[in-house]
Amino acid sequence: MKKTIIACAVQQPCNRGRDTNLAYSISQIEAAAQQNADLVVLPELHLDHYFCQSEDTACFDLAQPVPGPTCEVLAKVAAANNVVIVSTIFERRAAGLYHNTAVVFDKDGSIAGTFRKMHIPDDPGFYEKFYFTPGDLGFRPVETSIGKLGVLICWDQWYPEAARLMALAGAEVLIYPTAIGWDPSDAADEQQRQRDAWVTVQRGHAVANGLPLISCNRIGFEAAPDQAQGIQFWGNSFIAGPQGEILASADDKQDLLLFAELDLRRSEDVRRIWPFLRDRRIEAYQDLLRRYID
Repeated sequence: MKKTIIACAVQQPCNRGRDTNLAYSISQIEAAAQQNADLVVLPELHLDHYFCQSEDTACFDLAQPVPGPTCEVLAKVAAANNVVIVSTIFERRAAGLYHNTAVVFDKDGSIAGTFRKMHIPDDPGFYEKFYFTPGDLGFRPVETSIGKLGVLICWDQWYPEAARLMALAGAEVLIYPTAIGWDPSDAADEQQRQRDAWVTVQRGHAVANGLPLISCNRIGFEAAPDQAQGIQFWGNSFIAGPQGEILASADDKQDLLLFAELDLRRSEDVRRIWPFLRDRRIEAYQDLLRRYID
């Protein structure tokens, strides 16, 4: 199994309609493959505009089965370009039952595995609980030809428990497809704090687990259906090493391919000098299963 891989995060806008969005994602995957990428990560729900800004039952028509039409297309792209692809799809599991689902395609075009988003937000402009049922596949990495991928989705990226469980299950890299942005009415200093917190918490997951990490966000302004402010997606995709070091990063406007070479063997060396897994006091952590300690 190859232990040094070239990872690519596709930072792209997703506000141009499904056909255009998908065609653009495919063109970026092909461009990444031409630059020897082994792994290509796409932003969260890259097929469509961020429909969760409002609660609209008509948006359920955007969902599709997994496997389904988009899976068939991306499977062919993965095989034709000899790359592993991480995509997220609005999954229709059954009538009235929908998930936000990451699908991992291996280099031969097979579906290596899936992950259903576990933590579902419900905030102004992010009404995801209306659309998505919390995942029920647990925190299990997806085994591929290039290694075990710990794929989590957006809101999952704030929870240290999620990253830890992926690490404990053998993940060799943490991957976060994302759709996160600013309320344009927020002051510039508040926007800075939010973005810095987002980067910091994920770098912390890399450090605490001794794993490289890929965070792939969308860019661009997307108006809300009611013509309210909308969301300015802040980009800032980045790839970090197992000590949280930034290997590659983007700004809040760049439409680009972000590359980094990841030596998955380096986690072994890092964990030898920072043996967090060895020194965990698992016998004292029972209260983590409680909602709150009164």
